[in-house]
Amino acid sequence: MQYRQLGRSGLRVSTLTMGTMTFGGRGGFAKVGSTDLAAARRQIDMCVAAGVNFVDTANMYSAGLAEEIVGQAVAGKRDSLLLSTKVRLAMGEGQNDAGLSRHHIIREAEASLRRLRTDYIDVYHTHGWDGQTPLEETMEALDSLVRSGKVRYLGASNYAGWQLMKALAVADKHGYQRFVSNQIYYSLESRDVEYELVPASLDQGLGIMVWSPLAGGLLSGKYRRGTETTEGRSVGVWDDPPVRDKEKLYDTIDALVRIAEDRGAKPAQIALAYLLAKPGVTTLVVGARRDEQLRDNLAAAEIELTTAEFDELDRISRPWLIYPMWHQIKSAADRFGATEHAAFGGYLY
Repeated sequence: MQYRQLGRSGLRVSTLTMGTMTFGGRGGFAKVGSTDLAAARRQIDMCVAAGVNFVDTANMYSAGLAEEIVGQAVAGKRDSLLLSTKVRLAMGEGQNDAGLSRHHIIREAEASLRRLRTDYIDVYHTHGWDGQTPLEETMEALDSLVRSGKVRYLGASNYAGWQLMKALAVADKHGYQRFVSNQIYYSLESRDVEYELVPASLDQGLGIMVWSPLAGGLLSGKYRRGTETTEGRSVGVWDDPPVRDKEKLYDTIDALVRIAEDRGAKPAQIALAYLLAKPGVTTLVVGARRDEQLRDNLAAAEIELTTAEFDELDRISRPWLIYPMWHQIKSAADRFGATEHAAFGGYLY
């Protein structure tokens, strides 16, 4: 297992993070998984044995049950593990049960601390954008949690590029704590984040945490062109994340399968290894319904793709250039900096 700095913070995190959306299975989360306490302890032990030092959860996973399970499962290991959780999404039906108001942030942080059975949260993420609460209120509330010792670092998740930059500008203006991480959806199925969020993260010194790096299982290798799977979802009705170009997806999966077969590896491992080689990526949040899936995913940390393998996957999965990227490549590439080359310099080579 390798360890990387989380953005400009002094925090060192494993390149793979244990994801816990499968923990609990309460309500609609039963579709994702229903890992109970015994299985959660076993999976966290597997991760620790593999060198993982980061566990990611959220207050709304199974309406708080996932946090409760995490809190019990890490008992006796808390000092050697980093915990990340999130706030923003609805935790009830009341008018103030969602969002990033001072009221909701402080209340939910306290509730997460109780469920996690800990005195502090290592990384506290805003779980999405709140366009109705002033950013000054949000960033001040988050800052107060850090200054009180209840939170040690801050992160954002699921922001647009301009939203992220605006939040950072407000923090800088008032001297509030900045985000050190940006948790985003990024996979060989969809590289939309390379338009704005990857370059913004690189420019602003945010470590990238990737959620759903296997696109909800699409890149596991069991979904192939012209075949039907007996488990999981149909590619034709997949909506989280949405599949917008099935043929491109199948081309990508074909390449993953071919590279994996040549290496004696699993397609999912190759997909994870690809992301770990992308600029700015600090850690991949991986979870699993079954122990064998988790074991396979953990092994991806030991795989290093050749330049030819990386380039093939990069070419097949490359997103369309949107404006102003195509215009900048045509007219301004002579003045590209490191951030631009990392984000879309591949179109020049």
